[in-house]
Amino acid sequence: MAVDSLRSVIRPAAGEPEGLLVLFHGRGADERDLFPLLDLFDPARRLLGVTPRGPLHLPPGGAHWYAVHEIGFPDPQTFTATFGLASEWLDAVVADADVSYERTVLGGFSQGAVMTYALGLGAGRLRPAGMIALSGFVPTVPGFEVDLASPLPRVVIGHGALDPVISVEWSRRAHARLAEAGADVSYHESPHMAHSIDPALARELPGWVEDTLGAA
Repeated sequence: MAVDSLRSVIRPAAGEPEGLLVLFHGRGADERDLFPLLDLFDPARRLLGVTPRGPLHLPPGGAHWYAVHEIGFPDPQTFTATFGLASEWLDAVVADADVSYERTVLGGFSQGAVMTYALGLGAGRLRPAGMIALSGFVPTVPGFEVDLASPLPRVVIGHGALDPVISVEWSRRAHARLAEAGADVSYHESPHMAHSIDPALARELPGWVEDTLGAA
């Protein structure tokens, strides 16, 4: 599987990459949507940054990772195909960058957070050092299973309490589930935010990324 199997944008590291930061966009966006966050989360450019584009083109437009029929339960056919494609793509990116999953942080917003949970916790997947899940949920899909056996990645979860698209209850459940499994989870609920990324949380993430890879 070639690293160009998903269209992506690459932000080079300032020198030899000390790790990898991959951010997955939300429904209807594209590979450039979260690209500015690479510099925000890694201002010293210690890491190779990559933002891929979802492989599906669905109404109402833009790129998608899976079809939506019910929140919390991605369409099995499109999710399964995308999960397989994204898994092979990510493995190729890690290998091509000559880093390890132990030096990799995955993150995403909305559908991208769902893909972050899937790729970081899916049964049989190699574990990244950390995951950033913003306004998403742990997917429930026939044939897909998460593996919450220790050791688990460090996780930061962020969600707006007023989110009308994906209820904050989904992140509350993810937090409880991961904490019960013994994960190191930082949970941030923004009381006045809807379906968006809280700038206050975003400003905290550079330190979290640095600490996560330092711990790894």
